[in-house]
Amino acid sequence: MTQDDVVTIGPLDLAEHVDEALAVQAYAFGLSDDEIAVRRQIVLRHLTYPGARALGAHTEGGRLVGFVYGMPNDRAHWWSTVVEPYLRTRALDRWLDDSFVITELHVHPRYQNRGIGRSLITTITDGADEPKSILSAIDFDSPARGLYRSLGYEDLARQVLFPSAPRPYAVMGAPLPLRR
Repeated sequence: MTQDDVVTIGPLDLAEHVDEALAVQAYAFGLSDDEIAVRRQIVLRHLTYPGARALGAHTEGGRLVGFVYGMPNDRAHWWSTVVEPYLRTRALDRWLDDSFVITELHVHPRYQNRGIGRSLITTITDGADEPKSILSAIDFDSPARGLYRSLGYEDLARQVLFPSAPRPYAVMGAPLPLRR
């Protein structure tokens, strides 16, 4: 067993490690340098919101191989203003109130299918004061969506279009605590 085989989940100072985290996201999503620069500003802004927190998945050698961050949802935040009309058409906009939003969850592809993503999302939501959680994911049957469904997330809205996003998203919600 090497130092890269054992992974532990713990608190992450995301502001200090934003570049490492975005490198994981960039590798997983194939992001360009320009896209990473934009996301960097977004992440740093999110971290100023009340209740925002992050967890990281580190190897014994100290390499960040996954991360999650989220915060109590606020209808005034950009994400909520985009998804609210989609939820309202289905009378599900109440999900935007008193919920913990998973803003980002990414695991380096070489470390996927080891339960790291599951551990990150269940650990961060276990610390939430809110009774439910919401998130958005690219709207196709991906391993990520399968993970979310296994944890109890259900589709609240599909084919949600975010400005400048090339593909539609699904908004998903689950009561807390998540299923194990």
